[in-house]
Amino acid sequence: MEAQSKSKTDQKQLTGVPGTEPGARLDAWWWLVALVVGLTVLLVTAWPDPFGRIFKFVGDFKVFIPKHPFFNWTNFSSWINGFFESGIFVTVFITLGSFVLVIFAGIIGGMGRLSNNKAIYGVSTLYVEIVRGIPLLVQLMWWYFAFPVIFQSFGRWIHWSYAANYLANAYLMAIIGLVFCYGAYMSEIYRAGIQSIPKGQMEAARSQGMTYFQAMRYVILPQAIRVILPPVGNEFTALLKDSSLVSVVAVADMTRRGREFSSAQFNPISTWTMIALLYLIMTLFSARIVSFIEKKTKFER
Repeated sequence: MEAQSKSKTDQKQLTGVPGTEPGARLDAWWWLVALVVGLTVLLVTAWPDPFGRIFKFVGDFKVFIPKHPFFNWTNFSSWINGFFESGIFVTVFITLGSFVLVIFAGIIGGMGRLSNNKAIYGVSTLYVEIVRGIPLLVQLMWWYFAFPVIFQSFGRWIHWSYAANYLANAYLMAIIGLVFCYGAYMSEIYRAGIQSIPKGQMEAARSQGMTYFQAMRYVILPQAIRVILPPVGNEFTALLKDSSLVSVVAVADMTRRGREFSSAQFNPISTWTMIALLYLIMTLFSARIVSFIEKKTKFER
């Protein structure tokens, strides 16, 4: 008994030392991020023809595969240098820009879903139900191909020259499409998070003289954000991956750059392996950042 008591005392003293508490330890999943980054660097620099080297020793393929264009990594490193300046930048820009707007759209939609006003509740619910029933790819194509035609027709009807001659901007339409779609899912996340907070919190805030919006801003939402942080992180990861769909509406993101390079150089295996690794690096990194924020904002109930 004395040994156990001493052990517990030592543990309490140790956790009081800065850097030794469990929350301060390095997340072990960072090693997976480092492994994927190292593999990517290895494929680009130190191992120029990995697939050819693997398969050239396999039976009859040893003569055919090294000469096959699928395994041609010529100029691949130089393409990667330009790739970081174009495709990755566009992917990150589209994802971050859309996600910031999705956060605000989710707050508005979530509060609308909880509104006592039947009109606001009805509009918010209709928006969520319709958007969740249409595939994201179809929505992106509608915003890029159909919306400009409608806007032009509206401009001609009211004799507004700017609208009548409007030409769609691919990047703007892509962001609008992503925000419009993911805003519906984020609305439900916020609604669930707000409803998870005990009603007594709102009653206590109102008893202190706060208005409804003040209570939501200073009392309810700060608590709800802690609750919804994990699903919000999942939505960011999903948005990052789904941003590859904007390549169908003339946005030069990573996926489109990869398709262009693969078509020009005839090496789909090396190209799409690299694209997959780059997406994996970004999703793993974002997941670790969300996990870090969760630990910093965690509170004991």
